[in-house]
Amino acid sequence: MGARLKTGLWVRAVMRRISSDGTSAMVLKKGDEDAGAVLIVLRDRDDNVALLRENGSDWIRADVEGAAGLEDYLERQRRYDPDLWVIELEVRNVATPLERTLGSRRADLDVMH
Repeated sequence: MGARLKTGLWVRAVMRRISSDGTSAMVLKKGDEDAGAVLIVLRDRDDNVALLRENGSDWIRADVEGAAGLEDYLERQRRYDPDLWVIELEVRNVATPLERTLGSRRADLDVMH
């Protein structure tokens, strides 16, 4: 059995860590403090975009084409999940695999198998 950190706590911790590295981070949509899903928009200075979404305990890139595709995707997700969080990070290059450094909200609390 696994548990998750509260979403609001996780978002604030990630934003603080990312900001301490000099990366701009902002909340575009605040969701449910306890259990909302999280989408992360990556944007670079050339206005290229990428979108990360949770997939179990990992982060994967959603297939979006440019700014218009990103907005369409976000709108569909907001309609589907009103508790959704959307955060945006300004990065040097959206191709850099930032998802490897984000960590997971899941914590395996079932240590006795």
